[in-house]
Amino acid sequence: MAEKQRLLLLPGLLCDGALWQFQGEALADVADVTVADLTRSDSIADMARDALAAVSGRFALAGLSMGGYVALEIMRQAPERVTHLALLDTSARPDTAELTERRKALIELAARGKFKGVTPRLLPLLLHKDHQHPPLSTIVTDMAARIGQPAFVRQETAIMGRPDSRPFLKDIKVPTLVLVGEDDALTPVHLHKELADGIAGSEFQIIARCGHLSTLERPDMVNRAMFDWLTT
Repeated sequence: MAEKQRLLLLPGLLCDGALWQFQGEALADVADVTVADLTRSDSIADMARDALAAVSGRFALAGLSMGGYVALEIMRQAPERVTHLALLDTSARPDTAELTERRKALIELAARGKFKGVTPRLLPLLLHKDHQHPPLSTIVTDMAARIGQPAFVRQETAIMGRPDSRPFLKDIKVPTLVLVGEDDALTPVHLHKELADGIAGSEFQIIARCGHLSTLERPDMVNRAMFDWLTT
């Protein structure tokens, strides 16, 4: 039997290992999975260092949303350690002024003791309209509760300060999967075409009837794409 691939998974904003639960199960025969803790730092660079410290040797790397920003930073900090790269529902671009103002408003809401009000505001942006109900909505709200208000502020601060990764895409030389939900409202399809066009030889997949949290919304399709990415 072939030796398992180390696989480092990077969650998005207000997400933890539950974001990748279906992939962890589906890929268990071919990958030793580690989910990084991205709650402790308030910059993308420090999040990347935290993630790198969580796994030894060389590894495959997958990030969704904020996790994708961190994955691109890992490719800058330690490209020699990464064997494969998967970028899901994310972007190479820095924050826009409009998005930064939206993030600041959510931080202010959380600071006024209304952190529990953040997730209902985000839920329609995170999940396809067909998926905004239990059990998926419960998974999302439970993850947010576990992350908590202080870590949410650190994560939003890191996201607002992230660099423009577009000039760097041409330097990525490992097998790369770019995947997006067709109806992703936060990081739309055209941002992923930009990623795929910028990374030579990358595989580009669009998942139908799917929003921003593709790993939870359409796990069978994501699992198949990630299995092929890891094993071919």
